[in-house]
Amino acid sequence: MVVKSRVLRSATNGELHSSVTPEEKPKRAKVATRGRKNVKAAAVKGDAEEPSPSPLRRTSARIQIKQLAEKELLVRQRVEILDETDSPSKRKKKNGPVRSKRNTKSKDKAVEDKAVAVPVSNDVTKSKDGGASEPMEVCALEKSTTADEGGPANVVEKSDHAKVKETLRLFNKYYLHFVQEEEQRCKKAEVAQKVSKGSKSKKAAPEEDTKSKRKRPDLKAITKMMEANEILNPEKRIGDIPGISIGHRFYSRAEMVAVGFHSHWLNGIDYMGMSYSKMYSNYSFPVAVSIVLSGMYEDDLDNAEDVVYTGQGGQDLTGNKRQIRDQVMERGNLALKNCIEQAVPVRVLRGHESASSYCGKLYTYDGLYKVIQYWAEKGISGFTVFKFRLRRIEGQSLLTTNQVQFVYGRVPKSVSEIRGLVCEDITGSQEDIPIPATNLVDDPPVAPTGFTYCKSIKVGHGVKLPSNANGCDCSGSCISSRTCSCAKLNGLDFPYVHRDGGRLIEAKDVVYECGPNCGCGPGCVNRTSQRGIKYRLEVFRTPKKGWAVRSWDFIPSGAPVCEYTGVLSRTDDLDHVSENNYIFDIDCLQTIRGFGGRMRRSRDASLPANNSVDGIDDQRSESVPEFCVDACSTGNIARFINHSCEPNLFVQCVLSSHHDIKLARVVLFAAENIPPLQELTYDYGYALDSVYGSDGKIKQMPCFCGATECRKRLF
Repeated sequence: MVVKSRVLRSATNGELHSSVTPEEKPKRAKVATRGRKNVKAAAVKGDAEEPSPSPLRRTSARIQIKQLAEKELLVRQRVEILDETDSPSKRKKKNGPVRSKRNTKSKDKAVEDKAVAVPVSNDVTKSKDGGASEPMEVCALEKSTTADEGGPANVVEKSDHAKVKETLRLFNKYYLHFVQEEEQRCKKAEVAQKVSKGSKSKKAAPEEDTKSKRKRPDLKAITKMMEANEILNPEKRIGDIPGISIGHRFYSRAEMVAVGFHSHWLNGIDYMGMSYSKMYSNYSFPVAVSIVLSGMYEDDLDNAEDVVYTGQGGQDLTGNKRQIRDQVMERGNLALKNCIEQAVPVRVLRGHESASSYCGKLYTYDGLYKVIQYWAEKGISGFTVFKFRLRRIEGQSLLTTNQVQFVYGRVPKSVSEIRGLVCEDITGSQEDIPIPATNLVDDPPVAPTGFTYCKSIKVGHGVKLPSNANGCDCSGSCISSRTCSCAKLNGLDFPYVHRDGGRLIEAKDVVYECGPNCGCGPGCVNRTSQRGIKYRLEVFRTPKKGWAVRSWDFIPSGAPVCEYTGVLSRTDDLDHVSENNYIFDIDCLQTIRGFGGRMRRSRDASLPANNSVDGIDDQRSESVPEFCVDACSTGNIARFINHSCEPNLFVQCVLSSHHDIKLARVVLFAAENIPPLQELTYDYGYALDSVYGSDGKIKQMPCFCGATECRKRLF
């Protein structure tokens, strides 16, 4: 942490600025959004026309919008009544263009932006200031606006890049659902086997037919997506696939199928058959569109720019890579041959051994190649094989395969290899894994200072935690969701799978974990977020965004990264603190409803009757969240994580020791598969035009996240 007296950490991704006076410090209206990190400052409540009595209080931007929208709705309804009285023809203007509530202060509540679940493959819209979608949720805005402030609302289709990302998140959600199903099947079979062995009866129990149940979870996921018409590009394409650039990493072949990049999870050659002849009348079919180089054939030769690819067929499918019969000029082989004569480019993917992938391989897109030659010869095993020579088309981005694992740099193997090291462990040995800090930006380099590291929440003055909730009666580890009372709170199922040390299947309203009064032990899967940091993290200095965080390890989607810790305080006690940029408001209701109505999560059974969402919302619609986490002087690694309009983390409210959603734990989870050395980010959730200066006028702050879908403004 930088020294407060010298510089201030801006709300814009932690950017460092020279010191400013309190008068120059923008005042921010409280943004109650999924517990996002706030700029703490006295703010104007409500409209500028309705000044609040002194002292000034912060007001949720969501509440401001709601109040203004309600006023505008009343005015608009009166105007519509007058219009209908004066002229029936004016009624047609009811559904005319409206402005996004995030770009203007007066909005029609009846047409406010909201998200609806839609198939990813369909055309959907997205607000440019909306950032990235919630992990493992497929949502689209019913209304969207152009970037022009105050301009009319136009329907803007999501970018191809955003569609690819959402489709892969959807695939991961389905995949983890089926992983859980497989884990339950295996556990059930294990219990049945033990019962069978312990039975005194000599009569063997009939074996259950589990052939269909043993299908791989990733294949079940793509089957589900096909059935629901959720494959992104169901029709095969020649050339590049929109939204997938050279260097893109696939963690399985099933992911390629999900986005329509390579349509079969097993075959190495993907091609268009005769059914495409009407669509492409100028070509002779079949025609190859992509190949996967994964070392499956003993005769493959890969020299990067120049590839000799062994044709399809005749291979021993047991996995020893040997040919057991002659290949035939048909299907994929014929498709590659036709590419030579018709100069059709072919997408090339390379597979590499990788512990990061559940299938043991990582696949990288290396660009378009042209097939320039083919021939038949006797292979190493003595059978006829077809060989195809492919050459990379010039003018494309450089090959990334050699550094596919570490596109952002090389992961150090020891502390001595860390460049720019300014602190070996910012945690002071509190975490099981040390967290170093590096600085290659400042001269001379400085370390983060001005804070005390704490790995758990500290209860502040005037805050009393609720008594521990009743726990489940499970023993050792929670197994059956039918008997575990904690599982019932989560919608009659556990929110996590065991794979990779525990992964959250999908974002939920609230996750109920096992607590101190539960009979299970620390190894229970329903305590996943309580196990502390398990990835090798690093705090590093950036040129524009101040301090940032990245991981040296691959982080799979749904994995918990860290909890946002600090001093648990009452919001009222911090209302007049103007230079604290590390306040994280605990507002589960905003997590449940989604910030600005944009990305609502599916309602589940995680809220019992005494925690009714609607009831709480009615009671507190005119107030700010009661509690927050202050990480200014005391906090953990989470205080250094920056904002992004396309984040790779998401915020999840978790309840474990008690069930009071006003005091939920704030945990950051991986929204997608995160490769090593990619910066970790989450959406701070600022509403545009929610920050005010000392003169009461709206302040604007540019965003430096660098995301493809960056809205260019943080607030």
